[in-house]
Amino acid sequence: MKGALALAGSGEYLPVMQSLEQSLLNNAIERGKNNTYIQIPTAAGQESDDRLSFWRTLGAQQAERLNTQQIFLPIYTREDAMNESFAQQIKDAGLIYLSGGDPGYLASTLINTPVWSAIETAWRSGSSLAGCSAGAMAMGKHVPNFFRPKEDGTDGFGIIGEIRTIPHYNKFFGWIPDAAARKLLTAPAGTSVIGIDESTALVTGLSSDQDVSFENRSWRVHGEGHVHLLRGEGDHAHKFAHGEVVTL
Repeated sequence: MKGALALAGSGEYLPVMQSLEQSLLNNAIERGKNNTYIQIPTAAGQESDDRLSFWRTLGAQQAERLNTQQIFLPIYTREDAMNESFAQQIKDAGLIYLSGGDPGYLASTLINTPVWSAIETAWRSGSSLAGCSAGAMAMGKHVPNFFRPKEDGTDGFGIIGEIRTIPHYNKFFGWIPDAAARKLLTAPAGTSVIGIDESTALVTGLSSDQDVSFENRSWRVHGEGHVHLLRGEGDHAHKFAHGEVVTL
């Protein structure tokens, strides 16, 4: 049985996401998984040591609030992702979290590695899986290169199928070029394009929310902002608030 899955616009490891992360963790524990909080900072792997240390500290603070064991895995390169010892630590985790940074780098670094295989196997057997910002973008089949809009993107993990996620949606178009914005919104036929505001997430597969499941393509909004269905059934834009159900 697949575990819960969350796509967050921003806010990983922050108090604003504590209740959601607690639900994801509890959901996996109820399914026999460990009370462990796996933090994978690969998307930020090209950033400075100070920035990587910041993510580790932020995760430790959230783990303390959640009363769980933090396991911060320093997977910054493809060589790191080939490390079987890192893959073993992911097995039977309660919550596996892919945090922010560069989504294309994240996907290309992890795809077809023991670490990604361990992540997917754990999720398919009941562990909760969350991606924030870059982590959410990489969950689809394709990741556009919004840093260089004229270049092709990369393959994504394919976990969520034909869904393209735009994180930080309420602020995104204030700090990326218009060409990049157009590329993100121009998706192949049959692709749902969703915008997720900051401090907001889409979640599916929680056992406590039986009306919402990955199998029936339904998700529930959690958080302070909105989820925007920008392109999908009928190609009409819709905005969804906390507690509302989105079908993709």
